[in-house]
Amino acid sequence: MTLEEPVAASGTPALYYDRNFERDAAKLLPGECYVTSLDMVLVTVLGSCVAACLRDPVARLGGMNHFMLPDTTQDESIVSQPTRYGVYAMELLINDILRRGGRRERLEAKVVGGGNVLKGFGAGTVGERNASFVMRFLKTEGIRVAGHDLLNQYPRKVYYFPVSGRLLVRELRSLNNDTLAQREQQYRKKIAGQGAGKVELFR
Repeated sequence: MTLEEPVAASGTPALYYDRNFERDAAKLLPGECYVTSLDMVLVTVLGSCVAACLRDPVARLGGMNHFMLPDTTQDESIVSQPTRYGVYAMELLINDILRRGGRRERLEAKVVGGGNVLKGFGAGTVGERNASFVMRFLKTEGIRVAGHDLLNQYPRKVYYFPVSGRLLVRELRSLNNDTLAQREQQYRKKIAGQGAGKVELFR
């Protein structure tokens, strides 16, 4: 089976055959996005990041993104620099679904993540900001939220089947949060100085 070329915010998702689900799979890391009409599974692991899973049930295609918002500074609000990468990731996912034949008015979303796994953050954690952002974005865009599993303190492993819309979420209570936190902090540093592309913010 020939897999479709992914659209990625940065990097390319790893493709493999998942023996558990007996189908092709794509594993997404932070900053990646994948859209497909194939009956495959999209997989990611989330800490404070959020994955938005969108599909058009009529066109039978959909995809997933995995994004982490950059840190705020004292001079920035939640709708300035920190949301640009989130907006870019959402627009990238939506636009690719539409480009492949999906219709905006038919889109449905399931969102996961935003766990408080980064030590040293109090109120307004990265995870909380991510969760708040994605729900606000979907409401503003008029996209129906068919399900969500946000916040709490545990990392999650996510399996999304874009053709059927099935979403499986497993809490990783035994995963070392420090390992995942270090990975996310390294990614935040990497994108801190990068632009988010020419995306207009909503207000």
